[in-house]
Amino acid sequence: MPFPALPRRHLMALAAALAVAAPGFAQAQAKLKVAAIYTVPFEQQWVSRIHKALKAAEARGEIEYKASENVANADYERVMREYATGGNQLIVGEAFAVETAARKVAKDFPKTSFLLGSSGKPQAPNFSVFDNYIQEPAYLSGMIAGGMTKSGKIGMVGGFPIPEVNRLMHAFMAGAKETNPKVEFTVTFINSWFDPPKAKEAAFAMIDKGADVLYAERFGVSDAAKERKVLAIGNVIDTQADYPDTVVASALWHMEPSIDAAIKAVKAGAFKAEDYGPYSMMKHKGSSLAPLGTFEKKVPADIVAKVKAKEADILAGKFTVKVDDTQPKSTTK
Repeated sequence: MPFPALPRRHLMALAAALAVAAPGFAQAQAKLKVAAIYTVPFEQQWVSRIHKALKAAEARGEIEYKASENVANADYERVMREYATGGNQLIVGEAFAVETAARKVAKDFPKTSFLLGSSGKPQAPNFSVFDNYIQEPAYLSGMIAGGMTKSGKIGMVGGFPIPEVNRLMHAFMAGAKETNPKVEFTVTFINSWFDPPKAKEAAFAMIDKGADVLYAERFGVSDAAKERKVLAIGNVIDTQADYPDTVVASALWHMEPSIDAAIKAVKAGAFKAEDYGPYSMMKHKGSSLAPLGTFEKKVPADIVAKVKAKEADILAGKFTVKVDDTQPKSTTK
């Protein structure tokens, strides 16, 4: 005997009751499919921050997350297409060396949202860009470096001289000059995003020339500083726990504001081509200066006071760190 049809209001009440009784089911239905493609290992500084933000969203139950690491540039387009055809609604990654291929894939999948690290502009309708606009804490870490060097010589080791790296180095240098106008810099690029041994050798060469503070834009630099008992300033992540007597301070990147904004936009059907770079600035909590930790009592009090005052001015909009994307040069004679 068939059951009588329930009135519509009873069906709605039943659905609501099921949602309350089984929230996990409702959440599973709402999960966004997100994929990420990285050309370097998950632990590499820059990528680790994106991966961390996406893993946090996954832990909250907001997304279903898949990721590929160490993808060769030649394979990047293929992996992007596989993720797009696999039904992923948001694809995240870095397009610096594969701009043309990545933008081509975005054109071929107009209903998929793309958020990629890029030096280029957004591409309508679905290709948004981001990068680590953390020049503000980089300036503050430079102020600390200027106050800690005794030789007046700072060594700087970077990956590639692209805008995303150049602007942080320039900001760091400007900060160092504020607290120590006579400071000199040696700048080297190792032309790799992940080659710790090469970065370490470049750092050793700088120490041999008198540098007693190193700007560790790449992994490997802090290892050299630790071995030679000089100081280092970190970038993107805080490695002081691994180098408690070496890493004084770090400019940290927090990718969560960018990732969370993108996820919200995709879920609302409002994702569009735009620049997510500003989400990395301090006012959006996208970057910060790491706590001094083990160096809290070692950094001169007057330097700490100046850094805190400058940080307050940045957050209040009273001071703007200049964005200089040109390649930085050594100033040592």
